[in-house]
Amino acid sequence: MPPLFLKSMRSTEGKMNVRFQVNGEPRTLAAYPMERLLDVLREQLHLKGTKEGCGEGECGACSVFIDGQIVNSCLVPVAQVEGASIKTIEGVASGEQLHAVQLAFIKCGGAQCGICTPGMVLAAVNLLERNPNPTEADIRNGLSGNLCRCTGYMKIFESVVHACRKQDDV
Repeated sequence: MPPLFLKSMRSTEGKMNVRFQVNGEPRTLAAYPMERLLDVLREQLHLKGTKEGCGEGECGACSVFIDGQIVNSCLVPVAQVEGASIKTIEGVASGEQLHAVQLAFIKCGGAQCGICTPGMVLAAVNLLERNPNPTEADIRNGLSGNLCRCTGYMKIFESVVHACRKQDDV
């Protein structure tokens, strides 16, 4: 017979219904109140673009927008998103049309292994929404909550600069 705490972890007791929007679609699901938003997105909603890098809010790989604010989803209990609007990396493109930042990451080689890429793209989108013509210092500051272990950051910075130019062309 399993220990009591294992039995209780498998039960549905203690779950709550949580209602929110993800990438413009209303969702209602049952989850434990302290379950991480990251896990709910990946395991229940099958939105695998949001990555777990560190699980401690240090790397930015799990970044999402909640009501327009960029946050680390590994630090957010799902109970806190009741009624919120969430945008993940899957919601950045407009239908089949990739966002200028996504296109720039492809063109400039800003993505390597892919773990940090969703968080970097969301941080860059967030930066360019607030400041369409950032300086190099602004870009460094705007991406500062995101860690990359592959690129040395130069290709990522080049991608953001390229995205700025593409926005001007529109």
